[in-house]
Amino acid sequence: MSGSVLVFIEQRSGRVHPASLQLFAAARKLAGEAGAEPGGGISAVALGHEVSALAETLARYGAKRVLLVDDPALAQYRAQPYAAALCTVIERTKPRVVLMATTSLGRDLAPRVAVRTGAALATDCVDLEYEDGVLHVRRTMYCGKCFARVRLDAGRLQIVSVRPNSFVAEESPGSPTPPAPEFVPLELDDSDQVATVLDVVRTAGEVKDVTEADIVVSGGRSLKSEENFKIIYELADALDGAVGASRAAVDAGYQPQSRQVGLTGKVVTPKLYIACGIDGAIQHLAGMRGSKVIVAINTKRDAPIFGVSTYGVVADLFDMVPLLTEEVRRLKASQ
Repeated sequence: MSGSVLVFIEQRSGRVHPASLQLFAAARKLAGEAGAEPGGGISAVALGHEVSALAETLARYGAKRVLLVDDPALAQYRAQPYAAALCTVIERTKPRVVLMATTSLGRDLAPRVAVRTGAALATDCVDLEYEDGVLHVRRTMYCGKCFARVRLDAGRLQIVSVRPNSFVAEESPGSPTPPAPEFVPLELDDSDQVATVLDVVRTAGEVKDVTEADIVVSGGRSLKSEENFKIIYELADALDGAVGASRAAVDAGYQPQSRQVGLTGKVVTPKLYIACGIDGAIQHLAGMRGSKVIVAINTKRDAPIFGVSTYGVVADLFDMVPLLTEEVRRLKASQ
């Protein structure tokens, strides 16, 4: 279907990943540029078990057609069955473009599906547009130091993974009637089930993950101890954000590896990133350079982190961070 866009919805236990909802803004842009009716060429697909309740949410964000693959084998993510299921949906709907979020799941799944379908693939994109009927995407290279503009082959399926927070998740105007979800039958063979999930161990508890938060407050080795990270948590809590850490802080045992931001940790693109006592090693900059606004607090005037910061404060974090926390709480109380 000319101009049709299929949005892959990443979900866990019925909760949609925020980055997947942001994809609808990109889908509306592409569908409009390709000549489809506003939102008319946008479909969404969700894989999992007992996921029928997602249809209403997806309709609010612009899905005119919702396809669900519901199977106990898809309750937990596994590469082979998920790839087989998504390929089945692609064969049924024949979209022009498939959009996925650049998450750990998306990084694993997108290339597998691209190989199976013979699709053109572009990953970690921050913008996309049609020019003379050909899809062009903008993606980062060399740890975010430059951007590349890539043209995708118009003669084949195009799969694009989009970096989180590159687009804003906005509900469609009005109160759209949820489309009746279409359940896609799935037959998995033995080759699609070579691994079995025995157990899922959650380490983060109820604390926000740095890859999903709009605000991230990160601390470095300058905090000197795990106990001192309390002031980072307090500021993050006041801002309703997540706590991150540099590799040096993680290696020192101040924070778990699940909070590490950087090339060897997690890549984050929040609306606001506050770096406290982080000098800015190239590996760390690669993991947070795409943040919308970057605030750095450091006593070293020549720290590399100031080179990528929107705002910089030359100050002792043990003085500055509590002051910020107090001011944020005061402003919230006055609203």
